[in-house]
Amino acid sequence: MAGDGICIKGLKKRYGSGDTAVDALKAVDMHVAPGEVVGLIGPSGSGKTTLLKCLGAVTEPTGGQMMLGDDIIYDDSWKIKDLRALRRDRIGFVFQAPYLIPFLDVTDNVALLPMLAGRSNGEARTRAKEMLKALDVAHRARAMPSQLSGGEQQRVAIARGLVNHPPVILADEPTAPLDSERALAVIRILNDMAQKFETAIIVVTHDEKIIPTFKRIYHIRDGVTYEEAGEGRDIG
Repeated sequence: MAGDGICIKGLKKRYGSGDTAVDALKAVDMHVAPGEVVGLIGPSGSGKTTLLKCLGAVTEPTGGQMMLGDDIIYDDSWKIKDLRALRRDRIGFVFQAPYLIPFLDVTDNVALLPMLAGRSNGEARTRAKEMLKALDVAHRARAMPSQLSGGEQQRVAIARGLVNHPPVILADEPTAPLDSERALAVIRILNDMAQKFETAIIVVTHDEKIIPTFKRIYHIRDGVTYEEAGEGRDIG
């Protein structure tokens, strides 16, 4: 269910062993409350990608703890047996590229995930249409991805990430290919959706256009996180 939030304590990830070992994550602490959108910023090689993969249950950490609400999902080992179901039902992903399936129309691209989660075709398509309406792309419901603008494709990708109402959304450079107006529109959407569905959203970004919009920011450098207050600039 949505509204869980995410909490990370002392998360570590080591690649290799002995003299060749690399500590990609050394001591990561993070908390994102339901309804909150937080920025994650750091230079190349700082550990952002590794952290996102651990949060998304794609890469196994080597120490520390991760929680979704009251559920411990990792505590020095995975505590959830079905990681694929965890990713499908409780963690949404939005990437820099939309990665829409080119031979499915917009509705089917969004409906596919709830169908994989066991929803009927009718229920999945109803959910998809509701989400497309919320993101102001319902008029493109029958269009193919190749017929969409870049901004429309990203809105459809966000709809797909949110359609199962996951408690956590991980957004990896979601505004990188967009101009200022469309980038701010995407962040406005993420903030609206976070509040509407009580979703905790982490946005990894280098985009100077959107960094002032975050109320809280986590910096990561050399595998360690540092929290600071953001500007929280109003984006209307």
